[in-house]
Amino acid sequence: MTTNQNQSILLAGASGVLGRHIATALTDAGHKVTGLGRSKGNGVQADLMDRDALLRAVDGQHFDTVVHAATALRKPPMRHRDMYATDALRTEGSAHLIEAAQLTGARRFIAESMVFGYGYGDFGDHLITEEDDYGPRGTTAELERHLAGMRTKEQLTFGTPGLEGVALRFGAFYGAGGTDTILELLRKRQLPVPADRDRVLPWVELSDAGRAVAAAVEHGRPGQAYNIVDRTPLGFRGHLLCVAEEFGLPKPMTVPLWLTRPLSYAHTMFQAKMKVSAAKAERELGWTPAYPSSRDGLAALRAATR
Repeated sequence: MTTNQNQSILLAGASGVLGRHIATALTDAGHKVTGLGRSKGNGVQADLMDRDALLRAVDGQHFDTVVHAATALRKPPMRHRDMYATDALRTEGSAHLIEAAQLTGARRFIAESMVFGYGYGDFGDHLITEEDDYGPRGTTAELERHLAGMRTKEQLTFGTPGLEGVALRFGAFYGAGGTDTILELLRKRQLPVPADRDRVLPWVELSDAGRAVAAAVEHGRPGQAYNIVDRTPLGFRGHLLCVAEEFGLPKPMTVPLWLTRPLSYAHTMFQAKMKVSAAKAERELGWTPAYPSSRDGLAALRAATR
């Protein structure tokens, strides 16, 4: 379906790395964007975890669409506990934001989701589509905590009467604002990683991710999820090698997989193997990645930072 142009949009997480790219894409598409977050630069200053303050902050305002792109991550998560605050934003925070959306008379709700909601693990050569089970039970208490967050966020997005909910399941992010931390760690030789073997992950460049949100605002079908990934799955080490080559930095040191166990979340990611299809998003949203591979996106990033 296609909705009318020039909407008034409330963007939760507008000052985050992804949020800034979403705000740019929405503004470029002709929409009026109001940021929602804790920092002073936001049009609506409130904390998603404080329900009463959030509802007070939006009271009397009207928005056509609400976008939920709020996370609590300031850098890539390394340990399971690094995800806890984001897990809470996905559960309680989402419930509060949906109440706020209803209060403002919003008709659409777009949720940032992740492909890792299909489960953290080795999917072999199976090509994951939106038909696959999303939010299966986690194999450990820690993984269940993360998966429950992603599962709940989508259930709230799709299950709220009167709201047209759309979820975008993104791959691993990189690009302007997202690769900076990696560059610093590579420069200091502080990012040892195991060999990929044949393990790959889905990636998406941040401005491509932002454009996908704009496409979903206009063309997303209510009740539908869309995988948003580029066309070239790449192992974690393979991606870092691309970064190192592109920016002329030392290659990351190779370490045995078992040695990364103390970095519990990263260790889980290093073992994942996921090939994900974005055919549905390309077909229904009219979205295609401007950067079909990490190499393309990183080359553009290097050119832009010169």
